[in-house]
Amino acid sequence: MYIDSHCHLNLDRMAEIGGVSAVLERARQAGIGGMITICCRVSNEFPEILNIARVHDTLWCSIGTHPHDAGDPAEKAVSLQTLIDLARSDPKIVGIGETGLDYYYDHSPREDQQDSFRKHIRACLATGLPLIVHARDADTDLVRILREEGAGTDLKGVMHCFSSSRALGEAALALGFYISFSGIVTFKKSEDLRNFARDVPLDRILLETDAPFLAPEPHRGRINEPALMIHTARCMADIKSISEEEMATLSTKNFFTLFNRAKIYKNNDNDAL
Repeated sequence: MYIDSHCHLNLDRMAEIGGVSAVLERARQAGIGGMITICCRVSNEFPEILNIARVHDTLWCSIGTHPHDAGDPAEKAVSLQTLIDLARSDPKIVGIGETGLDYYYDHSPREDQQDSFRKHIRACLATGLPLIVHARDADTDLVRILREEGAGTDLKGVMHCFSSSRALGEAALALGFYISFSGIVTFKKSEDLRNFARDVPLDRILLETDAPFLAPEPHRGRINEPALMIHTARCMADIKSISEEEMATLSTKNFFTLFNRAKIYKNNDNDAL
């Protein structure tokens, strides 16, 4: 069993490939045993995302504001206490984010991104939930803020869809974070990323799709979905010189270690795996 640690099941592009139920069935057939559907806007996206997670036993969700939306007045109005209270409101909420810094697009002012990132870190510390980090072209500020806010704490989290510099990856590992690999690692141009992946400890690796974005080879260019994560898993197993079965076992164990609120229920009863 694999777990897709990061996807966006609420987006319209999922409807183009049959909707959530069809996507989940194809994922099940491919050996994907569960997934987190990720929140990017607390103000108007979170209720739908939570509802998707609630009605499917093998789904969980997060709560957070993407750095692209950090400058939006409605997202800025979400106070730290509100974020904490919402994060505690349902056991299906297993992480906080995605949050972070994106200086490549700069869709929101950098000051707003940094303020939002700090708010999310503080919510993680208050709830014990892991941080889900988006990072692009902001390595120095991102590491500085993680160190400033997390020093002497039990802050934990994951660098989602990692494709940044080795220096950022090593700094994140030193802080105790996990590294999540997406379909990007399968791209022909991603040799540097594959070289870094070879050096990431097996007990710090997660897998994800970031669906509907970033479909792996040999499906690059189509709408991505959790079922396609098997190609990323095969690539990572090859990089680490282990079997696909070992990659499934290790990455799933890592997932439940980090997202320790997550449980899978059979037949809607309380027999959790």
